[in-house]
Amino acid sequence: MNLFNDSRYLALVDGAERWIAKLLGLVLLVVMVIASVQLVGWVIWAMANPQTDWVEDKLIRVLGDLLNILIAVEVLQNITSYLRRNVVQIELVLITAMTAVARKVIVLPPGAETKPQLLAGLGVAVLALAAAYWLVCRIKQTPPRSRTAPARPFLDRNP
Repeated sequence: MNLFNDSRYLALVDGAERWIAKLLGLVLLVVMVIASVQLVGWVIWAMANPQTDWVEDKLIRVLGDLLNILIAVEVLQNITSYLRRNVVQIELVLITAMTAVARKVIVLPPGAETKPQLLAGLGVAVLALAAAYWLVCRIKQTPPRSRTAPARPFLDRNP
């Protein structure tokens, strides 16, 4: 029994990848539940406390925490998609990245408008991710060419 036989080795690596993905998915699920309970508890406490000023940093904090949980949901979808199809779906990865950049833009601290490099960098990131997502969707919509059909049928005519 040779462990480093190609097929046995690849089966071992594939099995390890799947177990690690399952473990990470469970850990992420626990973290998401705890974060959701904390967020809901904090919002209920803040609503019951009449001195809470939602216009200040509180609303930005709630939005940031909510978007963090949504990003975690998207990462969990990436993991479960990998376990179902055994491939990483690039669309999900790009959507997760766009949500993360959007979160960064939404929760920018006061005074960030004085940092043009930061704003330009975030703008470039948003444009690059949107362009990549558009390209991936466009490629998926294009039907693949048949291997039997010629690429240029007018060149293959018999005289």
